[in-house]
Amino acid sequence: MAQVNDIGIDLGTSQVLIYKKGRGIVLREPAVVAVDRDNNKILAVGSDAYRLIGRTPGNIQAVRPLRNGTILDFSLTQAMLHGFTRLAIGRHILARPRAVISVPTGVSETEKRAIISIMFDAGVRKTQLLDRPIAAALGIGLHFQEAYGNMIVDMGAGATDIAVLSMGDVVVASCVPLGGDAFDDAIIRYLRKKHNLLVGERTAENIKIDLGSAVQPAEPIEMEVTGRNLVSGLPKSQMISSLEIYEALHDTVGDLIEALEAVIERTPPQLTSDIFEEGIVLSGGAAQLSGLADAIYQVLDIPCGVADDPQTSIVMGCGQALEDTAAMREYLSDGRHHWSR
Repeated sequence: MAQVNDIGIDLGTSQVLIYKKGRGIVLREPAVVAVDRDNNKILAVGSDAYRLIGRTPGNIQAVRPLRNGTILDFSLTQAMLHGFTRLAIGRHILARPRAVISVPTGVSETEKRAIISIMFDAGVRKTQLLDRPIAAALGIGLHFQEAYGNMIVDMGAGATDIAVLSMGDVVVASCVPLGGDAFDDAIIRYLRKKHNLLVGERTAENIKIDLGSAVQPAEPIEMEVTGRNLVSGLPKSQMISSLEIYEALHDTVGDLIEALEAVIERTPPQLTSDIFEEGIVLSGGAAQLSGLADAIYQVLDIPCGVADDPQTSIVMGCGQALEDTAAMREYLSDGRHHWSR
C-alpha cells in the first residue's frame, strides 16, 4: 500500500528526523551536506558528511544548508532531503510518499511554497505543513485543545519557537535565533577571548554537553580541551572548568529568558494566569542544557520542565498527524491556506 511510505519530517538546523507511518522514527541524521565546490557535486549527506567537518581540503566543504531555522541553500537542502527520503522509504521508483513537515513560527507564505517545492523535487508527491509549536505540543501529549493557556518552548540548534496555545491554536508566538548553535558560539567566543584558544564547532558542542550549565554549578568539574593557540598558531591544550562555561553561557541564557518574558507580556491576562499555574514546557535538543529549566524558574518565577524526550517531540507530532490525518486536519497547511474546523 502506498500510504505505508508516508513520512513525517523534522527538518532541523543541525539534525533531520523522519517518522514513517506505522513504524515510528526510522531516520536520525545530521543536517549536513559535503559538496565539491569545483563542480558542485554532492559527495555525502548526513553522518558521512558530518564526519568531514573541519577535515576537508579547500575545494570540499561540509556545510549545513539551514541556519537559524531557515533554508540558506535550496539546492543543497533538496539534495539532502532526497537522500534522506530514499534512506527512509527505500529506492522503489513508485514509492513517492506523502509528507508532513514542521515549519517555524512566522515562516512566510513564500518560504512555505519553497519548502513544498523542495519536497516535491526530493521525491514527495504531496507535502503538508505543521507549525513547530503545534507539532511539539502533539509530540509531548500536551492538552492544548481546551480554553486554557499552555506555553511551549521548542529549542532547536538554530532557533527557538515560543508559543502560547489555547483552543487548539497558537495565540501568541515568537521565533528567535537562539538555540544550541548560539550556546556553541558563546563558548567559542569565550575561549578565544579568555584563553586565546580557538576551537571548532564540534569541540564547542562537546564542551557544552559535558560542562555546560545554565545555573552556577555547585561542584565545578574540569575537562581538557585542545584547540589552536591564537598567538603561536600551534596546537594547545587547556583545562576548562564548568564554572567558566556557565559564565560563557550566561548572557545567551539571559537573552532566551528575555524572549520568553516578551511573549508572556503579550499574552492575554487569563492565559498568563494559566501559564503561571501550569508552567512552561521545554522541548527540542537545546532544551537539554543542564539547569535551563531552573534558570528560567529563578528569573520568571514560573514552573518549568523539560519534555521526556525533547529531541523527538517535533517528529513525533508530525507522526501523529500522519497516523490520524482526519483528526489532525485542522492543524495542517498546504502552503496556500490553513484548513480549519
